Amino acid sequence: MENLYDVVVIGGGPFGIASVVEAKKAGFANVLLLEKGDNHSQTIRKFYKDGKRVDKVYKGLDSETKGCVEFFDGTKESTLNYFDKLLDDGDIEAIFNAEVESVKKDGDLLVVTTAKGVYKAKNVMVGIGRMGKPNKPDYKIPPSLIQVVNYNLNNCNCGEKIIVVGGGNSAAEYAVDLSGCNDVTLNYRRSTFTRLNDINLAAVEDSARDGKLTLKLGVDIVGIENDNGKVSVSYGDGSVVIYDRIIYAIGGSTPVDFLQKCGIELDSDTKPIVDENLQTNVKGLYVGGDIASKNGASIVSALNDAHKIMNYIVNNKAQ
Repeated sequence: MENLYDVVVIGGGPFGIASVVEAKKAGFANVLLLEKGDNHSQTIRKFYKDGKRVDKVYKGLDSETKGCVEFFDGTKESTLNYFDKLLDDGDIEAIFNAEVESVKKDGDLLVVTTAKGVYKAKNVMVGIGRMGKPNKPDYKIPPSLIQVVNYNLNNCNCGEKIIVVGGGNSAAEYAVDLSGCNDVTLNYRRSTFTRLNDINLAAVEDSARDGKLTLKLGVDIVGIENDNGKVSVSYGDGSVVIYDRIIYAIGGSTPVDFLQKCGIELDSDTKPIVDENLQTNVKGLYVGGDIASKNGASIVSALNDAHKIMNYIVNNKAQ
């Protein structure tokens, strides 16, 4: 089967790198690393100053590595070089600039959808960071509208008149999903959708043709105001329409949004719920590193998470 892998790892930080190395060492031949940035270790590259020390011991956490990936005190540069070498020596297949849109269960496999392709795997390991924040529009959002301005599907009710803003896959999925029991308009500033995968494009077109979804394309929003608790939207063509709720899906999706789209259950602190092997409620879908910890993980704990998950996968291969 095309694009079928034993293990797909999402996120090219320490957890992701250790995951693919551990998988290869465990004997899995078909292993893939997907990273939305143009290189691995984005947090270290972007947020560490040149020459910054990177210590093995971090905030009193366990500093003993359990798996086959060791770690050492060093600097930003030596740490990046070390991870470079791990990927090169391990002959790892990695695809960069490949942001993952969703992971969906399909029988015994998990389907990983990205802008660059669709990949299927028996096991998927998610190691994304906590840095993501949703993009906000250039115009001011009145504080009084905070209860009816969304960046995801949280708190949406049936029977509302809703406008979804954006032209990407999240916007399309939100709009189609909500159109089942709401009056939904999908607004995109361009006249055609250029970033949708085939599945979402077909779903939007079908919903629009069936009258379930209104498309407002080729016009931008220039501002919003509070109209008796509702959202008064002013468009660039001079029109004004009032909605019960506005949802912005214009990029920069938060890790929480992504986890929810994958069907992963979260606790009251929006931390993914995992078992002792870091497996989520979705069989075969694991979460490790920063996003799986309450207060952020050390590099060593991220490496150990990768080892723990891979050890469990190997021991349960026959099941």
